[in-house]
This record gives sequence, C-alpha cells and structure tokens, in this order.
Amino acid sequence: MARRAPDRGDAAPGLLVVSHSRAGSTAALCGAAVRAARDAVGDEVAVRELGAFDAGPEDVVWSDALLLCTPANFGYMSGAVKDFFERVYYPCLERTVGLPYALVAKGSTDVDGAIASVQRIAAGLRWRLVLAPVAVVGDAGPDDVARVEELGATFAAGVAAGIF
Repeated sequence: MARRAPDRGDAAPGLLVVSHSRAGSTAALCGAAVRAARDAVGDEVAVRELGAFDAGPEDVVWSDALLLCTPANFGYMSGAVKDFFERVYYPCLERTVGLPYALVAKGSTDVDGAIASVQRIAAGLRWRLVLAPVAVVGDAGPDDVARVEELGATFAAGVAAGIF
C-alpha cells in the first residue's frame, strides 16, 4: 500500500526531488528525470525540486515519494546530499517510515560507493527503494538520459497510481 504524507488530505501526491551537482552533469540528468515525470503525470503529482542544501525535514514530511540525484565524489554521495541526510535524519526518522524513493548517481569512474552510502542511510530511515538506481559512469550519453527519463516517468506514474 502506498505511503501517504500526513495532512495532505485530497491534494495531489507530492514528489520531492533533492539533488546536487557541482559541474552540471548530475543536474542535467536530474532535469531529464523531472521533465519525464511531469510529462508522464501532469498535475496528478505535485513535484517540488530543491537543492540538497535547501531541502529540509518539512519538505521530506510533505512528500509522498523522494527522488535523489547525486554525483559520486571520492566513492561517496556528494557532501551536499550527506548534509541533507544529516539534517533530516532524526526529524524524519519516525515520521517518514516507508517513504518510497528512487536514486540517480553520476560519477566519472565509479558510483557504487555513492549508491551504497545512500542506501545505507535510507535503510536506517526505513525508506523503500522502489526502482533500481540509475548509475551513470563517465560522460552521460543518450542511453543514460533515456534511462533517467524512464526512471522519472515510471516513478511518478507509480506515485500517481498509488503503487509506491
């Protein structure tokens, strides 16, 4: 059964997108995922996009689902995404159990550590990874963009349908 954020009433489900990008390639992939999500569901899902430094516990509690987009830095998620997790962890620990999430990670040579680190923290929060992470290594090509578009559209459609 889909998790519903408290106090949303009959409002459209909320999809929070939290991202960080230093050089712009992660931002471009995140943008492709968000455009595909919006194209797939229109106004059936309210999409809120925030940078990792700007998103806080109230945004996570507002959401019915969360898309994270991070570069892989030194075998880990970006420092900004780590900062996001540090600020939301305890305020959200009991309030967002079961939150469905999806993940995009972009790295020059490897993203495994970044994906694993996000999954460890999300597991501690008891969030549910509902789609396989999209890992992009090296320069993002058309196939990579297509994979993040598919993730964005599928995730948003699942949120709109109450599947996630």
